[in-house]
Amino acid sequence: MSDRESALPFEQSLGFLVRDLNRAIQRNLQARIQPSGATLGAWYFLRVLWEEDSLTQRELAQRIGMQEPTAVIALRGMEEAGWIVRERSETDRRKVHIHLTDTGRALREALLPEAKAVIAEALVGMEEAEVDTLLSLLRRARANLAEPAPATPPAKARGAGLRPPRNG
Repeated sequence: MSDRESALPFEQSLGFLVRDLNRAIQRNLQARIQPSGATLGAWYFLRVLWEEDSLTQRELAQRIGMQEPTAVIALRGMEEAGWIVRERSETDRRKVHIHLTDTGRALREALLPEAKAVIAEALVGMEEAEVDTLLSLLRRARANLAEPAPATPPAKARGAGLRPPRNG
């Protein structure tokens, strides 16, 4: 079998297809939410805060999968836009809680329909059962990778090519 035959074509690569789809969704979503002044970074924070307000910066960053220093920068922009306020914890001064403002909450009514429209566009031509199957399979694949697989040491590190240990 040649190298070309054994290669994983992009159209057969789950990783490539999921990444490519994600990039297309993000590109389309950004175009739709940009008139409101929202960025994709702000979108992810807003989505979480619409579901659960008053999280700490650390909790929010963890839920989004963003490093805390990067989150601080994004949250600063959201605060300047008037979408959130940051409040230091009364009980633990190291913690900063993020609260949506009325303006931040109101963005939900403008932005969620745009996100739903992007998803609807991505799912054109699919039956409801197909969409359910797609989502179920994606959740299963994500769960399969949720726990990191144990690292297998390289062959040489395992002692490949060395004499077997002597008994005794």
